[in-house]
Amino acid sequence: MTLSPVFRSPDSVRLLAQEGVWERLAPAVEAQTRAVAAVRGDLPSLLDARFLAGHGESGTPPEDSPTFLQEFFFLILFRSLFQELGVSHERLQLYSELDFCIKGTITAADNLFDDQGKSLLPLKVEAGDRFLSILQLMCFERLARRVLDRGLKAGSLSRGQDDEILRGLISLMADIGTLEGSEEGGVEEIPTPDEMVDGVHRVRGGALFALAFVAPAVLETGVVAKAIQAAEPAVARLGTAFQIVDDLTDFEFDVGRRSHNLLVSQIHHRGAPAEQEALDRLQRGDAPASGMVEDVFRESARAVLERAYSEARASFRELEKLGFWFPPHLADEVVHAIVGLEGVTRMATLAGEG
Repeated sequence: MTLSPVFRSPDSVRLLAQEGVWERLAPAVEAQTRAVAAVRGDLPSLLDARFLAGHGESGTPPEDSPTFLQEFFFLILFRSLFQELGVSHERLQLYSELDFCIKGTITAADNLFDDQGKSLLPLKVEAGDRFLSILQLMCFERLARRVLDRGLKAGSLSRGQDDEILRGLISLMADIGTLEGSEEGGVEEIPTPDEMVDGVHRVRGGALFALAFVAPAVLETGVVAKAIQAAEPAVARLGTAFQIVDDLTDFEFDVGRRSHNLLVSQIHHRGAPAEQEALDRLQRGDAPASGMVEDVFRESARAVLERAYSEARASFRELEKLGFWFPPHLADEVVHAIVGLEGVTRMATLAGEG
């Protein structure tokens, strides 16, 4: 799970536009744009120019591109939520910059776990995705420190609170990483679906989203602090929902490496005999056939998708009670809209659209 959605469902994106969601997010998009630019602006003072990509050479979306909202959707959503909860402008900027550093750190770590090479910084490395990820980790660690130093200079936090924030972030990342590390080499036991959601998805997805609340929990006081505290579990449920969706789209990959996957659990513990027999063949080494999730495992996959809907709906209902503007009835459309290219047809089929 990363903090990087990509909108691939045109119908859902169109509906969200008609409902005014993108318009409501526009101020937060602009603010997050400034935050990303500020953090990237620190990079030349940390790294020699020969390791920096020129304009247009980086694989990351430029701040003014249409893909910026796609890449940074969750950070933008967090920014909008914090503003609605009464966070000051200065702190909002601090959190937006820090969240970008968190996202970059998580992305680089995911690269190492999944053998990928995605970069959120304009880095130029001749070869080696792993080295690029390690370089990103080193840079984002220092960039986060620069963000906090700016906050100290601006009076947004005091000395000691910076270290408390970093300690909280690293500790929570360690919790998430411990789960990821436990899957190296594959897992032997398959927890029940309820155990999987509570023990895996609420960490891998929920705790991941909760990283955005570490700094506000340290810095905010009074009514704002109470609102932030109340919003955190709701946002964590949203992270849980998207981790569940990831399991649907990553089923074949997860079966191959024997990592935790909710659809595997649903089939193993609650699936029909034909589903369980097919899963057993995959676990013994058979290659998954195209469309297998939508066909052979359709009933179990629908149950998993419904669980994702349930988490997302509950999240937005809870946030609505706190005064957040996002319409809860659009929760399902957000689940549909934010899915990788490989998952569009699968999601549409399971939702009964195709």
